[in-house]
Amino acid sequence: MQPLPHHYTVSAEAAPSGAVTLGSSGVEPLRSDGPAEFDGPGDLWSPETLLTAALVDCFVLSFRAVARASRFEWKRLDCRAEGTLERIERVTSFTAFTVKARLEVPSGTDIERARKLLAKAEEVCLISNSLKGSHRLEAEVVLV
Repeated sequence: MQPLPHHYTVSAEAAPSGAVTLGSSGVEPLRSDGPAEFDGPGDLWSPETLLTAALVDCFVLSFRAVARASRFEWKRLDCRAEGTLERIERVTSFTAFTVKARLEVPSGTDIERARKLLAKAEEVCLISNSLKGSHRLEAEVVLV
């Protein structure tokens, strides 16, 4: 890892209506627009889905790192994240996030160790640590 602080730059280009084009050096552009819940078309990534995606993506990448450092064998990790957006005292913000993780591990794996490593991944996830809404991990470990 490079020394901290790290800096991440993203650009946004938009016309008065239609999709916003997001860009960052070295990656393909991404189009976004408002979600259906805010009367947008709902057919592109939105700021709300991008934020929730960042959380679940960071969790998976954190688990990979934790498992690798722990020399833990696993087969597959399927995750789903849900962000809850509410309006409280005239301020709209995300109030809660839930990550549901289903980890498949080889037969004979210590399931309690697997659960601890999943919890560690949630604990070290920098996106989770950066969000002010509450966050919860629901983990399932399956022997395959």
